[in-house]
Amino acid sequence: MTVAKPPPDKGVGLGLRRELLSQLPVEPDGELDFLEVAPENWMALGGRLGKQFRALTERYTFTTHGLSLSLGSPAPLDTGFVQRIKQFLDEHRIALYTEHLSACSDDGHLYDLMPVPFTEEGVRWIAGRIRQVQDILERRIAVENVSYYTPVNTGPAAALDEATFIQAVLAEADCDLLLDVNNVYVNSINHRYDPEVFIRSMPADRVHYMHIAGHYREAEDLLVDTHGADVVDPVWHLLDVAYDHVGACPTLLERDFNIPPLPELLQQTRAIRARQSEVLHVGAL
Repeated sequence: MTVAKPPPDKGVGLGLRRELLSQLPVEPDGELDFLEVAPENWMALGGRLGKQFRALTERYTFTTHGLSLSLGSPAPLDTGFVQRIKQFLDEHRIALYTEHLSACSDDGHLYDLMPVPFTEEGVRWIAGRIRQVQDILERRIAVENVSYYTPVNTGPAAALDEATFIQAVLAEADCDLLLDVNNVYVNSINHRYDPEVFIRSMPADRVHYMHIAGHYREAEDLLVDTHGADVVDPVWHLLDVAYDHVGACPTLLERDFNIPPLPELLQQTRAIRARQSEVLHVGAL
């Protein structure tokens, strides 16, 4: 039986993109504690890129962040796909699998992350699918709070707010939360709520991992979660709030578009590490 490497319990990570394969040192040099990939982008990769990827998974700690599981879809769970995910995780000895608390398919894939209704029925449906995924993967997973641009609750079934819905899913499924700090900020502007209150409402004992990223400002009251820009000051502040609530748990910098050279990305991962060090220093006093 393949034994997975322990998931990160501290430190700073970076989302691995193909543009970075040739820039990362083969041996970890202390700048990054872990790397994250979307399994869908790497499962069938062979040739030169596959060998480069294998060299990294043998030396670095990895986490995964899926794109296609579609936990909120009305269609049956694609258990064959989940089995392929398990094979990928086992092959590369990756312990942690995370996914989005959203839907991205029905009869076919939509290639976007769509919001789900914040209802009691939705809690039961999604939690049951999460439990099924955890049974197949033989791993506890974490789900991410997602950015969304219009609520889908309508009529009398619209019973829960976003925070209450997430809390209920975590409890019903007995899974963990990947707290995406940028998504909290984006949603707080687009849907007009207090992001600090939202973060402090999340169950701290279920948050073991965080994301931080940049976004695009379409208007004063409309932000778009692009992962294509540097992290802005209000999001850095919310990361401090999250650390105050949860502790300095592992945090990943996401950058999917307009990817600068690695040294520029490392400036932001160092800023994350500096904030973690300050929290750990205060805690040790």
